[in-house]
Amino acid sequence: MRKLSKLMLTLLMIAGVFGTANAQLIDEKDVTVTMDLQPVLQLDMTTANQLEFVFDDINEYYAGITNYAATILKVSSTVSWDLYAVGRSSGSTADGFWDQQIDYGSDNTNAINQLPLSLLELRQSQPNSGAGVATGISDYSAAFSPNRSPSAGNSLFTNPDGSITPPTADDKYIGGHAGTSGVAGDDFMPGGSYMTQTGTTSDYYYAMDYRILPGLPAIFPNAYSADGLTAQDIVTTTTEEGNYAEPGVYTMYVQYVLLEDQ
Repeated sequence: MRKLSKLMLTLLMIAGVFGTANAQLIDEKDVTVTMDLQPVLQLDMTTANQLEFVFDDINEYYAGITNYAATILKVSSTVSWDLYAVGRSSGSTADGFWDQQIDYGSDNTNAINQLPLSLLELRQSQPNSGAGVATGISDYSAAFSPNRSPSAGNSLFTNPDGSITPPTADDKYIGGHAGTSGVAGDDFMPGGSYMTQTGTTSDYYYAMDYRILPGLPAIFPNAYSADGLTAQDIVTTTTEEGNYAEPGVYTMYVQYVLLEDQ
């Protein structure tokens, strides 16, 4: 028994020695990793500093003047996005109208210098594929209408107060639309970039055409309200059959707004 006890004690001591020899000393330090995902919305625009429409021929009044692919818009975004255009001016004649820079001296009471911003027409090269919930004209992809067929399909979106407030579900967007349904194709464009989805049919690349059609007389028959339901040509808005645009030089600007889906 004594021998057995000594043997067991010896084995326990040996096991303790090996256990102590195999034990590891550990010293732990942590590194915290932080990731900051900043939303990126980038709109690249290639265009002339100024687009000029000079009407000095009767045919130009009748048929209008079109500037093709005068502006190229390229979108890159890490978030869902909407893109729209809005007509603006300094409001020198009134909010929602072109600024008159030069008056050619017409004293005729029928000559009107308040020309609606919506008389400018746009056409986008790629249809809006993110406007399924639109309740009105969803974008500017329609072909320009013939000069004898007034249409609201391409009239520029404007706000009555001259602000950049986004269009509603009744109004036009270039990409995406009003609302936050979260349903693809309904009211937003998904994050992406023209750099990875190349080509003239990309949802991140738009060539914009511009047209102004004064008509004969110069009443701008394709000027319409934002929802396309109310004509804003000079005769309709002034309720005077003999009224026409006062000769002169006028200016306004188009503001393109890229924003996170709202």
